[in-house]
Amino acid sequence: MSGTVPVPLGSVAHYNLLEQLEPSGPGDLFRARDTRLGRTVTVRMLSPEYASDPVERAALLARVKGTTLLSHPNITAVFGAGEENGRVFLVFEHLFGQPLRAEMAGRPMNVRRSVELAIQIADGVADAHAAGFIHGGLSPDSIIITAKGHSKIPAFELASRAGFDDASEGARLRDYDSPEEAGGQLPDERSDIHSVGAVLYEMLAARRPSHKGAVAPSVANRHVPPELDDIVLRAVAPNPDRRFQSVVTLAAELRSVAAILDVRGGAGDEETDTENGASSAHAGHALLIALIVLLGVAAVVWLVTRG
Repeated sequence: MSGTVPVPLGSVAHYNLLEQLEPSGPGDLFRARDTRLGRTVTVRMLSPEYASDPVERAALLARVKGTTLLSHPNITAVFGAGEENGRVFLVFEHLFGQPLRAEMAGRPMNVRRSVELAIQIADGVADAHAAGFIHGGLSPDSIIITAKGHSKIPAFELASRAGFDDASEGARLRDYDSPEEAGGQLPDERSDIHSVGAVLYEMLAARRPSHKGAVAPSVANRHVPPELDDIVLRAVAPNPDRRFQSVVTLAAELRSVAAILDVRGGAGDEETDTENGASSAHAGHALLIALIVLLGVAAVVWLVTRG
């Protein structure tokens, strides 16, 4: 059995471009091979017009260099950036998985699963905040669920494969902006907290929270416990002063709810699980009745033979 080596579409620095990926955001996206380290990466080639101003380009490259310092299991690793024939290219971890949007599938997700993913997302954002970055750009389209079921958030907007606002020259991921960002204000850490809460809200309720004030997720998903309702509504509060002031605090509150769900057992299960449980109980009752009938028949047979 002989394997075939894909023919490179071209090369950028020491990266062989193997496959062009679905376009999203500025420039072109490729699965590539790092010929020095022998690993698969993703390369984004920005168009010549993007960051054409020398000052803007230098700021972008400095920002990318800063994000290479981020190292967290729930953040897509950025390996670096460079320039080739007048174009800036970015190199980051190649992910094998699917967007969170695909797992959501347009319906409320299991509550315990939603909380676990939200904890992972919050942990990644907390790491970015600790390094001095306001994340931005979180959405079910930009968050990838790996083959092992873990979440990976983009280190920054240009590391994502989807969810861009194509009309924006800056290619910002605007879908899950906080109310203050949508109103033109500069984001801060509380804006990221709103985005984390908005993603969790949609996992639970299959719809986005309103910027004017959201109803409790339990209105759409009766499996959501009151404790989780309170946390989610605080995270997506229209007034940033009424939100959690630290994503670390949000993650800690979500962990407390996860512990409560684990103690209660079965909280957040789908309806089919409840039906399966009822079917199992019905089968148990039927088996008990059958045993009683068999014992009765055996007793009758014994009495007849004794007579």
